[in-house]
Amino acid sequence: MSEKILVVKHLVKYFKNRSGTLHAVDNVSFSIDRGKTLGIVGESGCGKSTTGRCILRLHEPTSGEVLFNGRDILTLRPAELRQARADMQIIFQDPFASLNPRKTVSELIGEPLRLHGRYRSNLERDVRVLRLMETVGLAPRFVNSYPHELDGGRRQRIGIARALALEPKFIVCDEPVSALDVSIQAQILNLLKELQENMGLTYIFITHDLSVVNYFSDDILVMYLGKMMEKAPSEKLFDNPLHPYTKALLSAIPIPSIHNRPERIILPGEITSPIDPPEGCRFAQRCAYCTDKCLRETPPYVEAEPDHFVACHLCQG
Repeated sequence: MSEKILVVKHLVKYFKNRSGTLHAVDNVSFSIDRGKTLGIVGESGCGKSTTGRCILRLHEPTSGEVLFNGRDILTLRPAELRQARADMQIIFQDPFASLNPRKTVSELIGEPLRLHGRYRSNLERDVRVLRLMETVGLAPRFVNSYPHELDGGRRQRIGIARALALEPKFIVCDEPVSALDVSIQAQILNLLKELQENMGLTYIFITHDLSVVNYFSDDILVMYLGKMMEKAPSEKLFDNPLHPYTKALLSAIPIPSIHNRPERIILPGEITSPIDPPEGCRFAQRCAYCTDKCLRETPPYVEAEPDHFVACHLCQG
């Protein structure tokens, strides 16, 4: 039986502002098996990045549970959280903004090792940095370079090396290839795949690119305005999407063929405001199948098929 390395229960993150309460993440629950990848997809502003940051407590959740190896991360004290974070890392979206421009490659990769006191001498730390550079495909000649001297792909490799420095078991990949050229995207994705196979890593892979998430993920969670819309194994989600929002997303995937192209689903209406949203389905205002029930009642998140979960009144008879 597979082992659950991460279990998220009823995760909530609200932000207060002058207009009211922004529901960034609203009752999100899922689990990930050790060594697997969960892809989280959705439009900008759907809460996917906030979910990843709440799991690592880069944002403090409003409520919920995050069980990592059976231990609730949200109840840990600062010293305990510091130790736990060695096993939980993140790769940020922008490989330039996430790096200190005043530090060299060696200093950037070695910083986690220094902060956690992993090596007693600078020499031992430098040897480890060179090994990490080799692991992520960075030539040793860049050891004393600065981020602005490198291209986007190499900068992202620095970010990956930093994430690997403490030998974590779980990594949140927050749109790690969206700022890169297509050819470089493929290199980084293949690198992440190889690292997962060699090190047994578990990923949350956050992206808005469904083609990428299909290639990279074992399971896919679709979010919309902070809510879970659908979750299923990657192949099942692409073969038989149940939620109207998922169907619209899949119809937008570019296909390099002039034959057998699926009909593009254009979503009507306006996006519901995430600030103090009303009862009902968050997607109702843009759904072609919306009924009075959709506007009145929030659809429960249920298992419509084995391992296939959906929050839609249409899928529940």
